[in-house]
Amino acid sequence: MSPERSGPAKRAAFFDVDNTVIRGASIFALAVGLKQRGIISNRDILRYSIQQLKYQIVGETERTIADVRRRALSIVAGRTAAEISAIGEEVYDTVIHGRIWPGTQALLSRHLELGDEVWLVTATPREVASVIAERLGVTGAIGTLAETVDGVYTGALEGDLMHGKAKGVAVARLAEARGFDLEDCFAYGDSSNDIYMLQTVGHPTAINPDRKLRRHATAKGWSILDFRNRRMALGRGVRAASLTGGGWLAYKVLRSLLSR
Repeated sequence: MSPERSGPAKRAAFFDVDNTVIRGASIFALAVGLKQRGIISNRDILRYSIQQLKYQIVGETERTIADVRRRALSIVAGRTAAEISAIGEEVYDTVIHGRIWPGTQALLSRHLELGDEVWLVTATPREVASVIAERLGVTGAIGTLAETVDGVYTGALEGDLMHGKAKGVAVARLAEARGFDLEDCFAYGDSSNDIYMLQTVGHPTAINPDRKLRRHATAKGWSILDFRNRRMALGRGVRAASLTGGGWLAYKVLRSLLSR
């Protein structure tokens, strides 16, 4: 459904980030920035890339989600929030900026033109998500909140990973706090994990959907937009989407290793 104004009511559009706003995963881009600063090694990045590819292809389990959370938290433990924000700015300018889906960018711009609030809702750390939101010129971001003491990450979470059900809860809470009628709001996501967020609003749209989300969206009569190339959209499903996220990073790592 194209976002058009039906009345003066205050409303919002909520966007997942990975594979919805950008091609691939923002955590991979952050890993590149961490590698460039010597915080993690090529081996760490490649190991994480392989883990993410397996996660995307095989699917989600409690164990895989726990593994992703543990690894992400271990990377930032002992680092300052200011440092991670600075890395996030570099990563956006050097990597993420060139990976924005033009179709999603047009949707973001249209909502802003209509006076809607636009929020990113992502498992990416809040500091990085906020940088992406600022660069895109949207209202704000809801991301995973890692615990800090005196500005330094402890390696623990505050609350839940911003994933799955947590996204739906966060959107509902924000709507209540800011006075949105969720029936008038829009949401966009690419994964079956975004169903909880999508079903909270009156106008859900699947963007570049994985197989489970495509089936669900079709059954529910939700809008579906696919900005990937025709070959990917027709046949490869989640594995092709995974390669756009993990494969490009593995390529960068291998190229770096070969250039030594």
